Amino acid sequence: MWTYVKWSFRVLILLLVAGFLHYTLPQHDIVRITNTYNRFTAVGSGNSWAYASPDSGTTDTKPERDVRFIDAVFPDGDVIVYRNEDTGWIWPPYFKYDSSNLQAEAGNFKSTDAAPKWVSVTHYGWRIAWLTIYPNAVSMKEVAGPDVRIIPYVNIIVLLALAFGVFMLRRMWLQFWERMVEPAVAEVGETWDGVEAQAGAARARAGGFFGRIGAWFATWRKKP
Repeated sequence: MWTYVKWSFRVLILLLVAGFLHYTLPQHDIVRITNTYNRFTAVGSGNSWAYASPDSGTTDTKPERDVRFIDAVFPDGDVIVYRNEDTGWIWPPYFKYDSSNLQAEAGNFKSTDAAPKWVSVTHYGWRIAWLTIYPNAVSMKEVAGPDVRIIPYVNIIVLLALAFGVFMLRRMWLQFWERMVEPAVAEVGETWDGVEAQAGAARARAGGFFGRIGAWFATWRKKP
């Protein structure tokens, strides 16, 4: 039972870390931009975590915000909608302050199916329709075609750094356990063994003393 609980906890932690990294790290989509616009969007308690804070993109504290959006189409025909908000100094640390310029770039990249312009859009976040959540576009650039492959250098560096950090933390923990915990446990065990040995010797001495007294009384009972 304890093994099942332990592995369930480990899997849960792994899923949480993986989800956090998948949401936060930059992703690259090759798309064709079809439209750019502003729209008042409801931001409530259920989806506010997925939007930039009002201090970064706007000072409006109402439940609705004027958010920039970018419509796009994947090469296979599927559609995607990006929001375009400043991130400022909040998390995730993209330090984005040029959402107006990015909206202008997106408008310049608009194209039709007959004469497509393929664009690599770097973004973070997820598209969850029932929560009105959109990925946030961070940057974009025109590419040669829909088959261009973007190597995620930032993700590779971050994941390698995290793997190295986990490896070093594990080594530090193992060294701490070997140098501090195991000797302390062994010392406690030796102390306990010593206490038990002393207790055994005391019982033996007590048994010998009372045994001799019993033998002495036995000699009295044997006399006529």
